Amino acid sequence: MMADSRVFPEPGKPALVQPEGAHYFCRGDWTLAGIEDLDSRLAGVNWPNKDLQLDGSGIGAIDTTGALRLLNLVAELERAGHPVTLIGLRPEQRALLDLVRERRADAGVSAPPLTRSNPLERLGRAFVSHAQAGLQFLGFVGEAAVSLVHALWRPDRLRWRALFGNIEDAGVRALPIIALLAFMLGIVIAYQGGQQLKIYGANIFIVELISLTMLRELAPLITAIIVAGRTGSAYTAQIGTMQITEEVDALRTIGIAPMDLLVLPKLLALVIALPLLTVFADALSLFGGMVMAQALLDVSFTDFLERVPRVVTLTSFLLGVGKAPVFAAIIALVGCYQGFHVRGGADSVGRQTTVSVVQSIFLVIAADALFSVVLGGIGL
Repeated sequence: MMADSRVFPEPGKPALVQPEGAHYFCRGDWTLAGIEDLDSRLAGVNWPNKDLQLDGSGIGAIDTTGALRLLNLVAELERAGHPVTLIGLRPEQRALLDLVRERRADAGVSAPPLTRSNPLERLGRAFVSHAQAGLQFLGFVGEAAVSLVHALWRPDRLRWRALFGNIEDAGVRALPIIALLAFMLGIVIAYQGGQQLKIYGANIFIVELISLTMLRELAPLITAIIVAGRTGSAYTAQIGTMQITEEVDALRTIGIAPMDLLVLPKLLALVIALPLLTVFADALSLFGGMVMAQALLDVSFTDFLERVPRVVTLTSFLLGVGKAPVFAAIIALVGCYQGFHVRGGADSVGRQTTVSVVQSIFLVIAADALFSVVLGGIGL
C-alpha cells in the first residue's frame, strides 16, 4: 500500500502511511469524526505477506472509537494471517487501548495483544507497574497520616458515630469466628506437639509450647488473617460500591473529604479492635490447648494455669499484642485503598476485593516476619 489519497487524506483526518516495506505510520486524529472515511479507504488495501508494524507515534488525538477501530484493524489483520505489532504509542494512548481491550474482554470479545514482547520485557513492565502501584499506596498512606494528625489535633472533626459503628462491625461481630478458630487452633497445636512430648515423658512442657507459640506468634497472626478476609474485604466492597454509584464524588461535591468519613473511622476502629480481638484469641487458644492437654497428656487445668505465668513473661505477651495495631493499620489501609481503585462495574468490585484480601494477608505475614527478625536481633 502506497502513501496515496486512499490512506493519506487531508491533515487531521485518521490515516495510514506506508513509507517503505511493512512499516505503517498512523497519522491524524483517530476520533469519531473521520473514522468512516478511513474504513472505506482501507477496504481495498493489499497488505504485504510479512509481519506488519503499525507505528502510532503520529497519532494526534484518539478517543474510544478510534481505539476500537485500531484494535479491530489489528484483529482483522491477525485473522488474515498478517502478524501485527503496535509500536510508538504514548503511555496515555496505550492506557486507552488497554481500557478498550478490557471492556471488549468483559463483553466476551477477544482482542489481540498490543505488542509481542519477550519475557524480559514483560518482567520489566510488571516491575514498573508494581513499583508505580507501591508508590501510589505510599501516597495514600501519607494522606491518611496527615488526616489522622488533623483529626487528633481537632477531635471534633472525627466521625465518632462512624467510629463506634466500625468498632462494632470489626470487633464485636467478629468474636464468634475468632473464638471458634482460636480454640480449634489451640487444640491442633496441643495435639500435634503433645504426641511428640508424650514419647519422651515431657508432658508438662505442653504449657510452654502452647503459651509461647500462641500468645507471641500464632494468635496475633491468625486473628489478623481472619480480620483481613472478613473486615478488609468488607471495606473494599463498601467503598468500591460507593465509587460505582458515584457517592464518593457526591461527598467531595458537598465538601466532605472521603478520607475523613470513609477511611479514618475504619482505620481507628480496627486499630482499637484488633488488639482486643488478639487478647480474646489468646485466651481461647490457651483454653483449647488446656482441653487437649488434659485429654491427651493428663495435664490438669490447675497445673496448666499455674505454669503459664512462669512461662509467659509480660514482655512476650505485650510483643504479641503489640503487633496487632500494625496489622490493623495494614488491613484497613489496603482495604480502603483498593476500594478507591474500583472502576467500571460490579466485576471490578469483586476483582479489587480479591486483590485487597491477598495483599493484606501477604503484607501482614511479611510484617510478622520482619517483627521476628528485628526482635530476634535485639534479643527479644
